[in-house]
Amino acid sequence: MREIRAAVGVLYLHLELSGCRSLKEKRGRLQPLIHRLRREFNVSVAEIGLQDVWQSALLACAMTGGDAAFLQRALTRVRDWVAIHADALLLDDRVEIW
Repeated sequence: MREIRAAVGVLYLHLELSGCRSLKEKRGRLQPLIHRLRREFNVSVAEIGLQDVWQSALLACAMTGGDAAFLQRALTRVRDWVAIHADALLLDDRVEIW
């Protein structure tokens, strides 16, 4: 059997959801964003931190591929899209590839 190589990339996004006054309102703003990221970019998305904080969210977007450079470019496009289209302020981001 041939050796198979795969890479995994994760984009971490720290978002500020100004104006949220409840966790229900936060979920109402995050869920459409998460669904659109899944549909548009074919990434797995999960809220991985700050679940009890009304005005902040920490999301992780993950994807796999055979080429680390491809993953870097794809996750950078996701980050750029979020910075422009999300109903939130992108405070910080980080990409890790293994």
